[in-house]
Amino acid sequence: MVGKLSTSGVIFSSWRKCGFFCLSILREFWVIIDTGSSDLWVASVYCQSPSCCEYMDLLCWQLHTGHMTPKMSTTFQCKWRKLDLHYGFGKITGVLASETIRIGTAVAKNQTIGLTKSKIGGFLENSPYDGVLGLAYPSLTRREANPLFDNLKRQGVISQPVFALFLSSWPQKSSLLLLGGVDHAYHKGDLKWVPVTQAHLWQIAVDRISINKMVVACSGGCQAIVDSGSSVLAGPTQVVRNIFKHTKPNPKEKSQSLISCDRSKALPPIIFTINGMDFPVSPKYYLQKVSKDICFISFHGGTEDRSPSETWILGDIFLRAYFTVFDWGNYRLSLAPSV
Repeated sequence: MVGKLSTSGVIFSSWRKCGFFCLSILREFWVIIDTGSSDLWVASVYCQSPSCCEYMDLLCWQLHTGHMTPKMSTTFQCKWRKLDLHYGFGKITGVLASETIRIGTAVAKNQTIGLTKSKIGGFLENSPYDGVLGLAYPSLTRREANPLFDNLKRQGVISQPVFALFLSSWPQKSSLLLLGGVDHAYHKGDLKWVPVTQAHLWQIAVDRISINKMVVACSGGCQAIVDSGSSVLAGPTQVVRNIFKHTKPNPKEKSQSLISCDRSKALPPIIFTINGMDFPVSPKYYLQKVSKDICFISFHGGTEDRSPSETWILGDIFLRAYFTVFDWGNYRLSLAPSV
């Protein structure tokens, strides 16, 4: 998910477009909203990566991809502590600072923010976004960094220690990040609560994963991370291959993940049983069109190096299907079908 922040005013209206402002310089940033990390960072004038240099001469208040320019802010304080963050798609290096941040109508003072010196990795180097806003638990932050949501909570800016995500599947309907409360207009039926197994990531226990009443993964139970920073559903490589076999995709060329789009209606839902409750994900969500006739099944392998070995990543594919409430105060999250 992406949103808009600024160092002086923010509107969250599009999942892949979210921003914040530096209050004293009225600078707007577009950042990825990531429940799989806790740090907040943006590109800065210190950054020497090609993707940074392209915009190096832009002034801080210009409304296009730009950079944090510390000398233009009256509330900026640099801590000059090293920042080194690793992601699945690359890494960034930089320094820590503090600034006044506004997101929507909420203002966080003395907010720790990372300023990049380099961005390494294909996605980071070519990303149209200015940075990342992490919404995982504080235990995941680096050094003296305090997560933005934790800061809003401590400063009494939000009334409840919860936030909610609605990821729209329709171009005409905006996606939303809701801070400090829940809007029940964005889901159908009752919210179903699930305990968090580790107050680190938004990690939960999954009972099993099934297709057509047959268990195809997670037969003895497994763990899953609800991660808005990921666009796919991911699991151990061999397990994902097994799921492809059960969906009988009639693969195009050598890829098991490519199928004829006209077969999409014949594909079954993938059912995640969580805390004794079934959460089906239909082809409507896990198929993506790559051309007029060819669709892509959005399951990826690669999580086998995590501990425990069968860990799943429930990314945007899952979050499109389910309105999700993240309850910091009670170490739980809740799910209900999105409208």
